[in-house]
Amino acid sequence: MRVTASPAAPTARRTPARRIIGVETEYGITCASTAGGPPPLDADHAARELFAPLIARGRSSNVFTRGGARLYLDVGSHPEFATAECDSLTDLLAQDRAGELTMADLAAQANARLAAQDVPGRIHLLKNNLDAEGAGFGCHENYLVRRRGDFWNDARTLVPHLVTRQILVGAGHILTDPAGKRPARYVFSQRADQMEDAVSSATTRSRPLINTRDEPHADAEKYRRMHVIVGDSNIAQGSTLLKVGAMDLLLDYLEAGGDLSDLRLVNPMRAIRDTCHDLTGTVLLELADGRTITPVELQSEHLERVRAHADAELDLTDAHRCVLELWERGLEAVRTGNPALVATELDWAAKQQLLTRYAQRAGTGLDDPRVARLALAYHDVDPTDGLRMRLEAAGLLKRIVDEPACRAAVDTPPATTRAHLRGAAVARAEELRRDLSVDWVNLKLDDGHTRPVALRDPFVAVDARVDALLAAMEEPEPPRSGILVTSP
Repeated sequence: MRVTASPAAPTARRTPARRIIGVETEYGITCASTAGGPPPLDADHAARELFAPLIARGRSSNVFTRGGARLYLDVGSHPEFATAECDSLTDLLAQDRAGELTMADLAAQANARLAAQDVPGRIHLLKNNLDAEGAGFGCHENYLVRRRGDFWNDARTLVPHLVTRQILVGAGHILTDPAGKRPARYVFSQRADQMEDAVSSATTRSRPLINTRDEPHADAEKYRRMHVIVGDSNIAQGSTLLKVGAMDLLLDYLEAGGDLSDLRLVNPMRAIRDTCHDLTGTVLLELADGRTITPVELQSEHLERVRAHADAELDLTDAHRCVLELWERGLEAVRTGNPALVATELDWAAKQQLLTRYAQRAGTGLDDPRVARLALAYHDVDPTDGLRMRLEAAGLLKRIVDEPACRAAVDTPPATTRAHLRGAAVARAEELRRDLSVDWVNLKLDDGHTRPVALRDPFVAVDARVDALLAAMEEPEPPRSGILVTSP
């Protein structure tokens, strides 16, 4: 079906609104036995081993990095990497990959220590959303928006997009029936069946698509942070680009006066599950006004409105143009039942192709344990055990930001946001072994006399107060541990 809205009045062309975007990824962790038998370490002890170097260096499992990112151990023994503040999509892709590289390096160090101690185990870090027991963990997105009275109305009108975008940016999942009454089948998303509410202040007790907690990590009089917690963890850079780029453009559309309220769903939680389980994208979803629409049609309507907005008002970046092209091609892949159209760029299609081809060659079904191991290998961030590097080398996964730029992002923050200031302070404190307390906003040199610095504007990358703090670090002081004490 087609749903149309009144076209926006023409205005002077501009670049999309500058926006701070970040991604927080919780990683699954396991320690597999290398000698057969049960795992030698449970998840909790494996996580402690993983973070041992950080704790030894700074007496904390919660630190900020030279790259401006936050690295910490979250509830449930999940290692988590929160990217630095990014104001470009390519910076975000580099930062997200830097998180994988950081985790892989920690795992390599931990595995070397286990081998030296003759512990018959190997730690694996998985960028996915489900553990072996079916417990879920997330990948959260953050979008900074200007504080205004109709913010939550706009947020709620984005729920239909978040419900149905999984047909484009889902990570793919083999859904099995614990009762064994239905054969295993491939679905769009690992995350969709875990969600329990549309908009809520809860995160674990009742997982919503959008978390309403008012915590902007910036000047609260000017900004709010839209905290989206429904997304799958993505391996393919194309999936991450489309996931955050589409949201960025939709927010720009709404901020410019666009309207999505006519696309509200009657039952978003039922719709998210129905959408997940139907690879054709043709399941009928009920709108609040009584009409019905398919996930492909709903996403097509969002794309058409964003494209009309961009044509009328925006001078798009190359990355945003790539988002619109991939959005359209992804919908065509679902509409025509031809995932090969996006099999090198979107996770659900890449993984489906990998698993189905293996199952066909092996003469087995998706419920075969070997297929399950292959699915986990797709999400393993280890360069030896994981598949990502081999798939990219073979041209089966497309790179958008090259590996050198991603490796540089491990220690180099984005140059145009507050992360540049934080990263410089963290790096100098480490070099001089000075104790520095850090959170998203604040920097405090723990010398008893230097004034703390509050960085309330995340768009500012130059600050004389930080220059003064760096200078204070150069003042003579007895050698100390170089602790980087952080707080959430």
